[in-house]
Amino acid sequence: MRVLLDACVPKGPRRSLPGHEVRTASEMGWGDLDNGDLLDAMSARRHEGPLDALVTVDKRLPQQQLIKDRPLGVVVLRAKSNRLSDLLPLVPELLAALSTLNAGAVSEVAG
Repeated sequence: MRVLLDACVPKGPRRSLPGHEVRTASEMGWGDLDNGDLLDAMSARRHEGPLDALVTVDKRLPQQQLIKDRPLGVVVLRAKSNRLSDLLPLVPELLAALSTLNAGAVSEVAG
């Protein structure tokens, strides 16, 4: 699965997601995009290979954006903060969520 870490997620978890191609919003030049524009950019990447999932800590994204008609899924990490030390314990549940995530779906992983 091709995964994008939102700009609000540190890049550290990428090493903990074996079997997934992980990019960051900053690497893609999308670090300053608002949620809707970010989802549009991800959806428009057809010729370079689609990005299948967005991993974010933005709890409001699913309420602010229409996800169900998108060719990608969203995983929202719910932790005390977006510090790497708070997010790493969520990695096993994140891997499980990614393994069952469908396009247009939102999954929440809480710590």
